[in-house]
Amino acid sequence: MKLVPCQNDAQALVLILVLLYGMFNSLRDSVMALFGLPFAICGGILGLYVSGLDFSISAAIGFISLFGVSVMSGILIINAYYRYAANIADPIEAMFRAVEEQMRPILMMTLSACIGLLPAAISTGIGSQVQRPLATVIVGGMLVGPILLLIVVPALQTFLLGRGAGPQEPPAPANDPAQP
Repeated sequence: MKLVPCQNDAQALVLILVLLYGMFNSLRDSVMALFGLPFAICGGILGLYVSGLDFSISAAIGFISLFGVSVMSGILIINAYYRYAANIADPIEAMFRAVEEQMRPILMMTLSACIGLLPAAISTGIGSQVQRPLATVIVGGMLVGPILLLIVVPALQTFLLGRGAGPQEPPAPANDPAQP
């Protein structure tokens, strides 16, 4: 398998980052939404490797599609985190609740894409030379990416969100009747 860097993939990543910045107005949140990409890319590369397919234009288009789905999952987690962080003081608890809430939609999206593209990924008939790399990249990325996104990425995001929040104010002391 020969992997060659593709300019279209880099352009897609830059465009995704610009769109995320327009949505969040924060470079930190935009980059956090991209944290799931390495796992999705590894899954796509693993899918190509296991099936013995080479990187092609069709596979590059599969990676671009995979980028969009992975980033959407990151957006769902970040938005849910901020919803819970408004009511919960502990960032770890807020992230845990956000991931717990978004796990079902992310896994259902992943499962439906994998089931839908699995026949194209294993096909050997006429036209499979074009559709097979695209489907293999998406199926491989969808099997590995979202699972690691739900396990590893929240820890990284919590670490960055905790650092960006600044020093926490100590809680105000309770009124102690024994002290004047």
